[in-house]
Amino acid sequence: MNRFQPGNRIALLRNGSEYFPALVAAIDAAEREVWLETYIYADDASGQVVTAALMRAARRGVLVRVLVDGWGARLYLKPEVEASLAEAGVTLLKYRPEVAPWQFRSHRLRRLHRKLVHVDAHVAFVGGINIIDDANTPGHRAPRVDFAVRVEGPLLVPIVHTMQRVWSLVELVQFKRSDVPLFPTPRRAKRAGGQTAKFVIRDNLRHRRDIERAYLAAIRTARQEILIANSYFFPGIRFRRALIAAAQRGVKVTLLLQARVEYVLLHNASRALYGQLLAAGIEIQEYHLSFLHAKVAVVDDRWATVGSSNIDPYSLLMAREANVVVRDPYFADQLRLELGQIIQRGARQVPAARWRRRPRIYKLLNWLAYGVVRVAMGMLGYGRDDWFRRRRRKPHPSESRPSGSGPI
Repeated sequence: MNRFQPGNRIALLRNGSEYFPALVAAIDAAEREVWLETYIYADDASGQVVTAALMRAARRGVLVRVLVDGWGARLYLKPEVEASLAEAGVTLLKYRPEVAPWQFRSHRLRRLHRKLVHVDAHVAFVGGINIIDDANTPGHRAPRVDFAVRVEGPLLVPIVHTMQRVWSLVELVQFKRSDVPLFPTPRRAKRAGGQTAKFVIRDNLRHRRDIERAYLAAIRTARQEILIANSYFFPGIRFRRALIAAAQRGVKVTLLLQARVEYVLLHNASRALYGQLLAAGIEIQEYHLSFLHAKVAVVDDRWATVGSSNIDPYSLLMAREANVVVRDPYFADQLRLELGQIIQRGARQVPAARWRRRPRIYKLLNWLAYGVVRVAMGMLGYGRDDWFRRRRRKPHPSESRPSGSGPI
């Protein structure tokens, strides 16, 4: 599942305006089966278009399976939508539906955060776009910024395999009869293009750190440029150390992060890291025009990734995630140009000198938030490996705390 495979055709889809028409067209062309996984399934303009397409497919005899995260379903999936899908013949499951706050357990944070679709094992969609309209961004007039990819070729094999496996696991733990094997027979997929790529997942068994390792491998071998766009950015020490080392050897490192305050604690905790990154020469751009939901990156002119994984404890240590990593100069250049336009249209650079002079009360707020997040991670049992690894070795030079940087 973690090997690069040649022979793929991978198309970049910008926002829901490109994603949903491509998705609906694929569903309408389905002959045998449609599988869809999403964290959020909203009953808005885009959701209604997708729901109608799924119902049309089911009514003409196509097998349609929809897997929605239990927490996301509780927040967004309306009972009348569930009823309409069921009436049309769509099979719907909820991943970990037990979300009662008075029965909180750390394993409840292990959500289904990935966004995957495959149609007839012929075409797939991978990315960060939920079933929700771009315009569903309260307080902003501009649409949400997000990405996905349309995939054809051998990469379909691991995508189909993981979707079948998770579906079977969900039915198993919910004591449902299943005709989906827990260990599906590998399929073959024909070559569809000339792009080399791999499909990377994060789960809580064999692939706990695969997405993080893919990022780290690219960062550590970067020679010219690293451009990361991420909506929730709170990386661990290894990730920060890799970025700082890249900047120190002359690589241009740019982080495109969101200025919008959605989760106050994580927003302030992530800013406790700014001083250290800025002092190392890393450029930070904050997108303010609308909600930045992207989880993408470009390294040099050869490596790019699009997926569902943020660079924070939730995505890298708890949730099920899925990314596509592409080794193709054209695709990397296409994504880089798009991110450059986003920065020009709606981002503001964070100046290092001004950041050092920010009010002390703001520094204190950032550090307190950082401490709370770190303690919470420890209480939930996450991040201990990194902590013990730091205790056993001498500090790396890049981990020294610059003046006004906040905690490491």
